[in-house]
Amino acid sequence: MKLIIQVPCFNEERQLPLTLSRLPRQIAGFDAVEWLIIDDGSSDRTIDVARENGVDHIVRLTNNKGLAAAFQAGLDAGLKLGADVIVNTDADNQYEGSDIPKLVAPILRGEADMVIGDRQVETIEHFSAPKKLLQRLGSWVVRHASATEIPDTTSGFRAYNREAALQVQAVSKFTYTLETIIQAGRLQVALDHVPIRTNPKTRESRLFPSTAAYVRRNALSIFRVYSQYQPLRVFWTGALILGVAAVAIFLHFLIFFVQHPNAGARHIQELIAGGVLFNAAMLLGALGVIGDLLDAQRTLSQRTFERVRRIELQLGVEPSHYEPGAPASKKTPPASNGQTGTEAPDRKALEV
Repeated sequence: MKLIIQVPCFNEERQLPLTLSRLPRQIAGFDAVEWLIIDDGSSDRTIDVARENGVDHIVRLTNNKGLAAAFQAGLDAGLKLGADVIVNTDADNQYEGSDIPKLVAPILRGEADMVIGDRQVETIEHFSAPKKLLQRLGSWVVRHASATEIPDTTSGFRAYNREAALQVQAVSKFTYTLETIIQAGRLQVALDHVPIRTNPKTRESRLFPSTAAYVRRNALSIFRVYSQYQPLRVFWTGALILGVAAVAIFLHFLIFFVQHPNAGARHIQELIAGGVLFNAAMLLGALGVIGDLLDAQRTLSQRTFERVRRIELQLGVEPSHYEPGAPASKKTPPASNGQTGTEAPDRKALEV
């Protein structure tokens, strides 16, 4: 059994050493634990630092393609490098690396194909109130769209077994967290979640320059994901609201016309408004049907992509943009003194 821990990076030369120092090299149930860095077009010494700290594998993307693309490139490389389980974590040390044994435990027990680390967002002190609210809203939307019970759907600390990694395909340019959970739920992938720890913030987010930008972009992502995977519910709800408004306007005009037949022309604008709302309702209803057809086509495309992946693995296709990591002499030695990777080194010693 091989576990590969993947870390998407973009200009992380300062944070990467601490993050890697928290990752285990041995975990009970695995014969090998390897580290994979996905460099998303960094302009600093991220790759050199990765090699200096004993990273086994490197995927070097030619330019900055975004977190979702880096995540997907990591899954593809991990599968082609023979991983039985892939863990994704962030390079800024947000997630406690020593919790990885806890994260993969449900997979090792055969109880889950995909496990999400629950940060218990309400307890994170440096998260603002709007961010916590949006996290809860996003998780609620994804739970309804995917028919799952994952409490922290935006967590990037997650584990996939080989079958789950083969089926997941993130197409969003911005976020993969919400979309992959919905895909997993619709594909009947067995999902689970475990509580995990988070670390103090090491730097400001590069994805969001401000809280307002975070709210705006995540709200848009939530709407896009929900409308993509539940188009009938989204568009037909809008159509129903507009249709009821149109009927109400028509009824008001009809009642007034019956009571005052000679003055009905004064309210001709109501007929116009009702007609516009009725046409808008019909348009939204049609968009819902079209979206539902596209959703079915998306499922077929995803199944095709999964089969292509399996064929590539059988043919031994090499990972794209792949480079070997550090030589064996520079790799972090296995934990000693009885340490199995489930225990983390002393944090104060690491920060000295």
